[in-house]
Amino acid sequence: MSDTLQTASLEADFDRVIERHDRIEPRDWMPEKYRATLVRQVAQHAHSEIIGMQPEGNWITRAPSLRRKAILLAKVQDEAGHGLYLYSACETLGVTRAELTEKLIAGKQKYSSIFNYPTLSYADVGTIGWLVDGAAICNQVPLCRTSYGPYGRAMNRICKEESFHQRQGFELLLTMMSGTDAQRAMVQESVDRFWWPALMMFGPPDVESPNTAQSMAWRIKRDTNDDLRQKFVDMSVPQAQALGVTLPDAELRWNEERGHYDFTQPDWDEFMAVVKGSGPCNAQRIAHRKRALDEGAWVREAATAFARSQREDAS
Repeated sequence: MSDTLQTASLEADFDRVIERHDRIEPRDWMPEKYRATLVRQVAQHAHSEIIGMQPEGNWITRAPSLRRKAILLAKVQDEAGHGLYLYSACETLGVTRAELTEKLIAGKQKYSSIFNYPTLSYADVGTIGWLVDGAAICNQVPLCRTSYGPYGRAMNRICKEESFHQRQGFELLLTMMSGTDAQRAMVQESVDRFWWPALMMFGPPDVESPNTAQSMAWRIKRDTNDDLRQKFVDMSVPQAQALGVTLPDAELRWNEERGHYDFTQPDWDEFMAVVKGSGPCNAQRIAHRKRALDEGAWVREAATAFARSQREDAS
């Protein structure tokens, strides 16, 4: 069989797997563009988990009680674990964790825009849990059914933990909203700052998204950016009412005909500026990641040397 016919046969097999809603596994043949799209998406997801430790980790030493410190520390540790699951899934596509980290630091790969905003008060810990992890859940639950096996299996565990994080955040805000006027004002101010960046987490509108259509065709993604954003708004409004906070959108109202809430689109010029590196904390986040990489070099070297000695002893 000629190379052309063999490739055509492999492509047909790949297409049949996708059409049956089955899984592509690491040893299966896949188009190079499919592989590259997965590397881009899974790496961005992994980077987001690791960079996302920074905004909340900023408050571990300043938590108001030992209980809150333990909760926050456990959550940040979970995020590190999520990053490891996703880096491992990405490695099945033929790239190393070191290569991915180098691309992140060099600005060749991205992470979620939300993590380029500062955490200015302890209420932000709750708001991130409620809104940011809530948005992550909307985006990630469909990824449990993604067409690439290792990615979907990683998402099964991640989503269970993210759901717990979202409830933790809601509980923290509910506690603060039951407190003093100053605490309630702190929560409202935090929600005002994070609402719009949370809407941006789903990516640009579908008409401006360069990757959504192909990712949907390959069933890497299961929902469009706009559909996920609408689902998030519909979920968040009754939760905000239960908390007693006001979402900062004067146009937010129920549309009986659509069966959804109408809402104002976020500032997409701001989104693009943040994605391109001009957000409030872009430089700080990458500098911190690079510093951690450099300072941890001796640990990696020691682990590699130990593994080498173990192999030599075994042989």
